[in-house]
Amino acid sequence: MSAPRYKSVAFIHPDFDATAGLPGLRITAAGRLATVTDAASVRQALLLLLSTRPGERVNRPTYGCHLFRLAFAPADDTTAGLAIHYVAKAVEQWERRITVLSLDAARSAESPEILEVRLKYRVRTSRLEDEIIIGLPVESGGAA
Repeated sequence: MSAPRYKSVAFIHPDFDATAGLPGLRITAAGRLATVTDAASVRQALLLLLSTRPGERVNRPTYGCHLFRLAFAPADDTTAGLAIHYVAKAVEQWERRITVLSLDAARSAESPEILEVRLKYRVRTSRLEDEIIIGLPVESGGAA
């Protein structure tokens, strides 16, 4: 059995993985930081990338995604297009371990005040596919 190709500290993102339990770092029974490997590590890296504002990291001022700029923007095709553009640009620049299979943005059918950004991707080394759905609050009056 080969060693995992990717490894990172396990955490639950407070905004995107809230249904997985309490947000924050995971601890093992021995009291150490838990880790995740391979596809789970890549997923966590994507969540961090998409939730980081450019300029937040001192040593990497261009790292991150401009999705935050669209919070409470009109729920229209322009906002959806910008969301797709911002995610595609960030992933293209910072996450070369994946191939984007599809990227779409549209208002949620259940909650019109939420713009859902759906990123389907494949991890290049393992060929495993996954999807990240990010809910972004927008004005509910427009039509996307």
